[in-house]
Amino acid sequence: MAKCHRSNVGSLVLDHRHPAMNETVGGHVRLWNALSASSFRRIIFDAVSCGGSSRYDPRHHHDFTSSTSTTTSASGSSKERQQEQRQARSEKLSDLLHIADSEIQAETKKKEEALEELKQIAMELQGEDLMKRQMAAANVRLLAKENLEIRGTLAMLGVIPPLVGMLDLEDANSQIASLYALLNLGIGNDANKAAIVKVGAVHKMLQLIESPNAPDSSVSEAIVANFLGLSALDSNKPIIGSSGAIPFLVRTLKNLDNKCSPQAKQDALRALYNLSIFPTNVPFILETDLVPFLINAIGDMELSERILPILSNLVSTPEGRKAISGVPDVFSILVDVLNWADSPACQEKASYILMIMAHKSYGDRQAMIEAGIVSSLLELTLLGTTLAQKRASRMLQCLRVDKGKQVSGSSGANVSAPIYGSSSSSTKPDGGGKNGLEEEEHMMSEEKKAVKQLVQQSLQNNMKKIVKRANIPQDFVPSDHFKSLTSSSTSKSLPF
Repeated sequence: MAKCHRSNVGSLVLDHRHPAMNETVGGHVRLWNALSASSFRRIIFDAVSCGGSSRYDPRHHHDFTSSTSTTTSASGSSKERQQEQRQARSEKLSDLLHIADSEIQAETKKKEEALEELKQIAMELQGEDLMKRQMAAANVRLLAKENLEIRGTLAMLGVIPPLVGMLDLEDANSQIASLYALLNLGIGNDANKAAIVKVGAVHKMLQLIESPNAPDSSVSEAIVANFLGLSALDSNKPIIGSSGAIPFLVRTLKNLDNKCSPQAKQDALRALYNLSIFPTNVPFILETDLVPFLINAIGDMELSERILPILSNLVSTPEGRKAISGVPDVFSILVDVLNWADSPACQEKASYILMIMAHKSYGDRQAMIEAGIVSSLLELTLLGTTLAQKRASRMLQCLRVDKGKQVSGSSGANVSAPIYGSSSSSTKPDGGGKNGLEEEEHMMSEEKKAVKQLVQQSLQNNMKKIVKRANIPQDFVPSDHFKSLTSSSTSKSLPF
């Protein structure tokens, strides 16, 4: 562009100096005449500026060189910093790896030392020194108390057979140390429980109990605790049940000599529950007087919560049902449990026992009716838990069908009689007369009154629950209008 300006200027100047050549320029003279002075100065300025800018300037070369060197030095500094950062990261990573390696080595060393300690304990258990064996058993008890991994390691090192062998010693301290070491080894470890029974621990424990020299009470309690732990494994249940441990557990539970602690009685009761789960153990349980003792002990809710599950297991067999129904006043006791509103678990278990017996035996159904089960079942269907309500409904259905069969069998009509009264209140063989109808109407009216009363009680209890959830003061008394609604009609909605 600069060259173009210079050539134009040159041609214009040439035309100005040699007018004769104006014709040879070919029209440029008109352009010259048209240019003003200001335009000419602008052309000259542009041409000089363009040319000047294209000239070599040493200062410009100096600036370029300095900027290049600066860029090069900056780039070098950046590379050095990156290299330093990489080196720092490498050193930090190396330190971390070194620390991790040190920790791993320390942990490995610690585990090796612990393993050596366990090996030493296993060796001392197999030695001849009685004091060392007692100390080793005490160490096993402490180490296995809260560490599941150590329990498995000790079993693999073979500590179970020598611990069981210590039960043959006549020293009570050795026996107690061995029993509690075995107890802790079996906690949460089914393999150890099976191994303890397999090497004959149950037989040796029973030998201690039946020895002429009565064992110390601490030894007996330790044996009961072992039976509880070992009976939790299903494969051990038939072995323990058939070994003769059940009579010992029953004696401990009854505590006739007042030597057992409350904890030992609780352990015996829980062990008997574990054993009652297995059906083949039921005959061994029935050989004792456990069933009458359990039924007569019902009364304390805390104790009953463990007694009723045992009876629930026994009632699953014909022998168990026969033994339960043979206890005097058993149905009165169980029906009374149905009214324990403060213990829903006991209500559910009692309703299960009665339901099974009602479905299996006609005689038991009659005894239940005589014990007043109908009103309790009606109340349970309204106020019980969901499970208790279902069981109560099934019993009511069973009793109603049974009562209907009595009526149809005597009168020839397929009519369902009301669920009320005893076995002696059925329809007379002569088909019944005026007295029979009046008696039936009287029973129906009594039944309606009982149902009406129960429904009213249910509505009032629900009202109390609503008031409690609404945080209304406890001294709140329902209005007379509400009382009239609950007493006159049971189909109306509550005012709330």
